[in-house]
Parts: sequence; structure tokens; C-alpha cells
Amino acid sequence: MTYSSQSVCVFCGSRLGTDDAYRNAARALGTALAGAGMRLVYGGGDAGLMGETARAAQAAHGHVTGVIPQHLVDREIGKSDVDDWIVTKDMHERKMTMFERSDAIVVLPGGPGTLDELMEVLTWRQLGLHEKPVVIVDVQGYWQPLQAMLEHVIAHGFADRSFLSYYTVVRTGEDAVQVIADQISARD
Repeated sequence: MTYSSQSVCVFCGSRLGTDDAYRNAARALGTALAGAGMRLVYGGGDAGLMGETARAAQAAHGHVTGVIPQHLVDREIGKSDVDDWIVTKDMHERKMTMFERSDAIVVLPGGPGTLDELMEVLTWRQLGLHEKPVVIVDVQGYWQPLQAMLEHVIAHGFADRSFLSYYTVVRTGEDAVQVIADQISARD
């Protein structure tokens, strides 16, 4: 397969969560990215939604880059059978490396780490540090409480309404890939 110049950073949980829909969405996203010739850049783990996304992309003959901090490698949590294996000194360097190697960001369900990653890339966007597409895959309404919180932040004057334009919410991984393709081609 010939790969496009597009690389997509996927932030998601290192756990599977309580609903099989999360696992299915991760697999669908990995498959859709590979099918579109987009490279997957992810957190390098073999567990949870991270592992599901990477394995699905690999099964569909996609290019996968794993970025993992040394302390997780030391705990033998990584998935090193990927195309590119990058070990960083810490979590901060991991996040920056993933961001720098990507043209767009997709966020699946996840926990505190995923929230941290999402809020940081949105804050960077708010500060004018990038214009990369950020797509949130809202599986089974998982991200609705966050949407409500952001509305609350805006209503209380801590962010402008324009903050909501820094990301797109979709229902499926396939929709995320289409949004990214559309936004990147509109920009080029």
C-alpha cells in the first residue's frame, strides 16, 4: 500500500472500558485509518483501546508508529512489533512526539490520561500553536459530559464560544477519518 502524507495521532484508553462498543470503535478506527492510507501514531501500548487500534491497523496493513515512555517499557507494557518504535524519556515527551509526528488528532474514550491529552491539544489550538484537525469519537455518548462541562466553562466566561470550533465530534472511526481527509484537503 502507498501511504499518504497524513499521520493521525490517536489518544485513547489503556483499558477497554465497560462497553464492547469502545473496543469495536477502536478496531474500526484502526481499520479505517489503514484503509485510507493514513499512518497511525499512538501511545505504544498493547493493552486496552490503544492495543485494539494498533492491532486493527496492522491487520489492515497500515503503518503504525508507537510512542512510549521508558518507564512503561520497563514495565513491559509496550507493543514493539510496530513499524516505528519510539521510546521517550517521559510522558511529556511522548505527548509532544505524538503531536509533532501527526497531521491530525483523533480521541476515543479513555481515562485521565486521554483527558489530559485532549485538553492540552485543544489549549494549544486556543493559543494559536496549531490548526490540526481534532476529532472526538463520541462512542455511546461517552464524551457528552465533557461537552456539557465545556458549555459550562463558556457560560461562566472562562473560554470563548469559538473554543467549540477547535474540534469536531463524530460517532464512528470511519466518520473521523472522513472528517480528517476533508479538513486536510480543504486546508491544502
